[in-house]
Amino acid sequence: MFRDYYETLEIARSAADADIKNAYRRLAIKFHPNCNRDAGSTERFGLLGEAYEVLSDLQKKAIYDKFGEEGLKGGAPLLTSGGVVWTAKYTYHNNPEKTFTQFFGSNNPFSALFQTDGPLQYCGRILDPVPTQDPPIEKELPLSLEDLFHGRKKKINISRKVMNEDSGTSCVKDKILTIHVEPGWTDGTRVVFSKEGDQGPFKIPADIVFIIREKSHPQFTREGHDLIYKTSVSLEKALTGCSVEVETLDGRRINIPVNDIVHPAYRKVVAGEGMPHFQDPSRRGDLILTFDIQFPKSLSYERRELVRQALK
Repeated sequence: MFRDYYETLEIARSAADADIKNAYRRLAIKFHPNCNRDAGSTERFGLLGEAYEVLSDLQKKAIYDKFGEEGLKGGAPLLTSGGVVWTAKYTYHNNPEKTFTQFFGSNNPFSALFQTDGPLQYCGRILDPVPTQDPPIEKELPLSLEDLFHGRKKKINISRKVMNEDSGTSCVKDKILTIHVEPGWTDGTRVVFSKEGDQGPFKIPADIVFIIREKSHPQFTREGHDLIYKTSVSLEKALTGCSVEVETLDGRRINIPVNDIVHPAYRKVVAGEGMPHFQDPSRRGDLILTFDIQFPKSLSYERRELVRQALK
């Protein structure tokens, strides 16, 4: 029994190429076995693939229109200037899924269904696509120790895609994001701006995440809530006492007496002069002095004897 490809696609023999494509698109979606479980739908889906492959090819269509399915598949005589030649025999590859995928231009045959702005229909049902969110966009934000001590307002300009009112096109627009840096924030603090990434159809914009990075400081090193200040002292002062002047992050100058004997592991703790606690800025860590003891490069015999006598 010979097939009528035009009847299969439910079109007239005078149908244009656009009509053939539209008919295949509509019927292939309707009878695709992933959604149509009715008896005979798989066979109909296969016939649609073969009919479209023939009628969408100008040469195959011309042979079919003149000689029918028998001439297409068995070969047909064509009169040329060199005599009669026979056309090549046509055989469908029997992979309608391949035809379907090639038609829609994607490894995901249904991706073309999601390019429309209106409600999506598939096999007569309205689909509600599940939007997915892009992964977070992470950016590092360097801040000085002074910024993390006092807190500050930081404004950052970003560019992102924004959907237009037609819901089908987008444009790039700038936006200012404001970060309120709180006193006591630490390196690695994450500031999240929810859904401020690129907009697009059927997707949730990504979160933009700023990660605080503490800049190195010429005077202090931070350890949690404590500030470490390293100073140099001579061996004489390490043994006899001294005072150290420190300019704090809030601009004060404090004079710290050191009356203990300073050894290499000695640390002088000044309570309450460190970094503020983020959750309770009224609380402060400590300022901790460490010492680099400067030994003399040489001593005369007489001085060595004096030191030896003094340390007995």
